Amino acid sequence: MAKMLKASHLASVAGAAISLAALSPAFAQTGPEPQPQTVTTTQDDLTVMSADDVVVINGITYRNRSEETAPVLEYGLDYFQRFEPLSAGDALKRVPSVTFLSDVLESDGVRLRGLDPAYTQILINGEEVPGAGSSGTLGDGGEASFFVDRIPAELIQRVEIIRSASANRSGDAMAGALNIVLKDGYALEGGYVRLGALLFDDGDVRESAGALWGGKIGEGRLLIGANVQGRRNPKEKFSIRYDDIGAPINNTEVQTDTRDGTDYSANFAWETPVGEGANFTLDGFFVRTERKQLEDSIEYRSGVVAPGSIETLNSNDVDITQESLSLNGGYTFDMAGGETKIKLGYASFKDDTSEFENEIEYLRDAVVYPEADRFTRDLEPFAIDDQEVKGKIEHERAFGDIEVQFGLQFEQKERDTSVGSGRFRTTGIPGGNSVPDSSGAGVPGYTDPAITFTNSNIQRTNIDPFALVRGDMGAISWEAGLRVENMTLEVDGAETDDTTLLPSAHMSWEVMDGGRVRGSVARTIRNAPFAFLFSGVLEEELGANDFQGNPDLKPETAWGLDVGYEQQLGRSGIWGVNVFYRDVKDLIEVYNTGAPGSADDPPTDLAYIYSARNTGDGQVWGIEFDVSSDLSVIGLPDTGIFANYSLLDSDVSDEFGSRRFNSQSDYVYNFGFIHDLNEWEAAFGATYRKQGDAESRVVGEEVVTSYGADLEIFVEKSFGDNFTVRFVGSNLLNASKDEVFRKYALLANQLTSSIDDEFELETEEAGPVYQLIGRYSF
Repeated sequence: MAKMLKASHLASVAGAAISLAALSPAFAQTGPEPQPQTVTTTQDDLTVMSADDVVVINGITYRNRSEETAPVLEYGLDYFQRFEPLSAGDALKRVPSVTFLSDVLESDGVRLRGLDPAYTQILINGEEVPGAGSSGTLGDGGEASFFVDRIPAELIQRVEIIRSASANRSGDAMAGALNIVLKDGYALEGGYVRLGALLFDDGDVRESAGALWGGKIGEGRLLIGANVQGRRNPKEKFSIRYDDIGAPINNTEVQTDTRDGTDYSANFAWETPVGEGANFTLDGFFVRTERKQLEDSIEYRSGVVAPGSIETLNSNDVDITQESLSLNGGYTFDMAGGETKIKLGYASFKDDTSEFENEIEYLRDAVVYPEADRFTRDLEPFAIDDQEVKGKIEHERAFGDIEVQFGLQFEQKERDTSVGSGRFRTTGIPGGNSVPDSSGAGVPGYTDPAITFTNSNIQRTNIDPFALVRGDMGAISWEAGLRVENMTLEVDGAETDDTTLLPSAHMSWEVMDGGRVRGSVARTIRNAPFAFLFSGVLEEELGANDFQGNPDLKPETAWGLDVGYEQQLGRSGIWGVNVFYRDVKDLIEVYNTGAPGSADDPPTDLAYIYSARNTGDGQVWGIEFDVSSDLSVIGLPDTGIFANYSLLDSDVSDEFGSRRFNSQSDYVYNFGFIHDLNEWEAAFGATYRKQGDAESRVVGEEVVTSYGADLEIFVEKSFGDNFTVRFVGSNLLNASKDEVFRKYALLANQLTSSIDDEFELETEEAGPVYQLIGRYSF
């Protein structure tokens, strides 16, 4: 059954909000004079941050107070930098309502408000980008999960959480949008280099290096940067399987899982005036990921860890190469009493993955290890080529106190997918037994069959006009708009069209000094992810189960409401609380078709074909609380605190009754502090993060996923004005990911919770990661 928000939780949040409201005047009265956090130089009437201030952070930075009418939370680079996040995904672990359903030490698919990544719109510099939904990420369902885990945090200028949609952005943002704003030419004056190393729990050391420079070129400004980041994730996994709860152990599996790779990235941004009242911009970035995933496991019968009990030896290696490119140009000029902007962009994402899985089986007869009974090898090459072109023209002008903006946006995304599959089996292993396997094959020898490929082409084209108006009425500012999304979808030659009206309205009311109420209502859309529209079959894509795409999926739509309050604390602090609700129609979810999959080998190995479908309606709701401030009110102006806490809930009905949206955590929180030792030119701090259980239920399987807590610390020391050394320890609590699986062969048994296939407990754990990073500005 869907879980309701607990009254004790609501009382805790409400109590904290009331307490902070009571303290707000004290903060405002006793707050210190603002300490200079950046030293800037002025060039052509534009303020540019000195590179020295990126390297040597002067003061503690808190959440910014966005002046937009729409509900936006804004976090600058300084908010994250001291904990040295490797990627944008790592940085997002510290902002409200962000959860992940990744492996330990991974932060790829952002689940804003706990929902599937496909509900979160990922923007880079305000523009959508192609992402993934590639091999291994189907469970995320999204097309942008790649970016947050691969874009180096070093490129980020700030992160914006856009809680509710506006007419001038794509409406494909049901849970909200995350806008990752990269550094531009006006973000930096001078340059700096970054060198460091990461020590992992298995003793391996990886490199971290980068450089960034910004300065004036002619009449404009240029920024260029490059980064190399070593990545590694060594984990240990252990599984116990039973025929049913309380039954004797059927088998156990001991597994090592190591992810090792390198990310290479480069970016640039150029901006220059062009004539009178006009400006031209050009920016781009490139990211290349080279990664190997090495999984090796041993299964033992009846939980007896001994050579004579070995059932299988398995080696599963994946070789991944991914490349992402984005280029954008913009031209802004005065026209017809207002300002006109023209934007053109191109983006691509390429994924070339090669996977093989070798498995040797024992105990298929009375002869035990080391005599093998069967050897199988699966080969699965996988390739994605995403191409995207986009254009936008908009005009904005004022009519008295009213500001009007209207325009037209064009976007065309195309994906070519190629999925290969090949298997060979042999029972004539030297020293083994030539016993026919379940397929009837019994011919000794090695036969490598030709790989069978399935190809698919998907193209989605949007031509979307929009218009909005803004105004101010004293303490109240407001915005209202309408977007018309006209989508044409073509899947392997079959074409469909869809038009959706997306109205939106926002209000901000300054009700007291430093305090304001915000309200938003908006209709949003979730287009079916390309990974779900793919018309072929992906073998063993979801564990041992296959996935069959569904080109006939309709988009989801939702009406959403956000209501919140935020209060400034002193000169730099802020706290806020927000309540949200989404009413979702034509819900898209993965389900079990009941058809046998490619790995189906009754009676012991049952596998199915899964697919996606529109399956009724659902509701999502929750409450979000955040605070960041110094502690000057209690005499600690050099200590800053940060905390956010989100309670998340939802409801959807399936064949078995009511439940939450699949894999939505019921809560997530993190809190921490930073303390500056000004006399020593040093600082230290810590953060602690925890997210609640995530439950998933489809026909044939029910899963509960639990995560351990994550603790991070840092210590830094500056030397003069242009050199800082920082030590960071992360995952200091050896976080684990624990999963409980209930598997059913018959629908009737699942309806009565009578396990007739397997009950499995799986846990994976990773150890601490230590970083030593030095930055030098010039």
